Amino acid sequence: MSTDNDLDRVWRCLEAGDVPGAIRGLRGVAAGVPLGELARALEKAARLAGFEDLAEAAGQAAAQPSNPRRLYDLGYACIERGIAFAAIPPLVEAVRRVPDSTGVRNELVAAYEAEARHGEAVALLEADKAALRPWPDRYLLVYNTILSGDLARARRHAATLPAPDEDRWTWAYGRVTRMLTRADAASRAGSLDHLDLRGWQFALTGGVLATLSPYGFAAGMTGRYAMHQDDYTSCLHGLSRLVLILEAAGVAPTTVSLLDDRGSRIMGLAAADLLGVPTVPYTPTRPDTLVVAYRLEDLAPETGAALRERAPGQVLYEHATCWTQPPAVSADVSGLLRQYGNAPWEEQLFVQPDDGGRDGVDTRPEADHAAEVLRAGPSDDEGDGETPADPDEALGAFTRTVADTWLTGTRDRVDSPGPVRSSRFA
Repeated sequence: MSTDNDLDRVWRCLEAGDVPGAIRGLRGVAAGVPLGELARALEKAARLAGFEDLAEAAGQAAAQPSNPRRLYDLGYACIERGIAFAAIPPLVEAVRRVPDSTGVRNELVAAYEAEARHGEAVALLEADKAALRPWPDRYLLVYNTILSGDLARARRHAATLPAPDEDRWTWAYGRVTRMLTRADAASRAGSLDHLDLRGWQFALTGGVLATLSPYGFAAGMTGRYAMHQDDYTSCLHGLSRLVLILEAAGVAPTTVSLLDDRGSRIMGLAAADLLGVPTVPYTPTRPDTLVVAYRLEDLAPETGAALRERAPGQVLYEHATCWTQPPAVSADVSGLLRQYGNAPWEEQLFVQPDDGGRDGVDTRPEADHAAEVLRAGPSDDEGDGETPADPDEALGAFTRTVADTWLTGTRDRVDSPGPVRSSRFA
């Protein structure tokens, strides 16, 4: 199938006003069409979407496709608007034309990062290694090398990264230092290869992944869910795995802190009953408490910001973590990783045969739903039969091995899936 034909389809989408369809089509052809053609299609899409900043940058790049400033502006606007794939071709050309510009090069690194193309970011930075400044250039090299999965190379680069002399880089220095420390622990706990989702989840975010999806392992999901309709059995299984993790690590919360949103309160009530501890309102500074969220993305922004810092002995559990658009903070324990899904008390993605055909919101009181969680039977989902087993014993052994490096540092967001690839980034 030719690029010309694919681009024709993009334009047919644009003429029909189908901006999402056009963007999906552009993802497949952006690297193979002339920059002027790409810019013209982006200008049209941006005007239809009302993104005047992107439309202006694309229009100027279409008029001057060999001007590195115009190419840089287009790449920057694409990244800002969440279509980093379209930023890469103009930024590659801009780097070729002005190879000494660190600003242009680092913007291309940002585009590669957003597309989880960390190996290409590393290659770009290593090609100019002698000219790299410690901050942020060498930091970006260390960070992307970790995310590419080449830990030996990452450690070599980290050895040349001095401690920052500006406060604004202190957090970044701590982040890559903690990642490498956790990666050492995770490599003792498992293979830490391109299939070790639990190991890399811990190395990158500091969180322990409680359960692995039993579906689509070899088809690119590697332990993650795509579309997932949650049920009470899954909720209980996640909480039971949480208890296992706490016991294996020797952590004993004395309270469960209840957050404000409905889903988190339901899960918090169930967790408190399971642990046999009282519930308290969430306050950021309360020590030795378990903070329970159904989805961290449901929290008010100020609550999410407060959770970035950890009080002594505080553990943050999130039942359903979105791996394609991670929340602002990373949980200390994630029940499961999914791309999209709903809670049992929310609108149903699929009508279940045992729920009377309910497909709307279940408005019963929170305590009733918490009781449903606790009444749920044991998880017996054998999956597709092609996914490795995930027994309690393996999770307990993993947790005991990494326990000394768990619950340390800030809860940092990591946007990338890291070395464990998925079909989304294929």
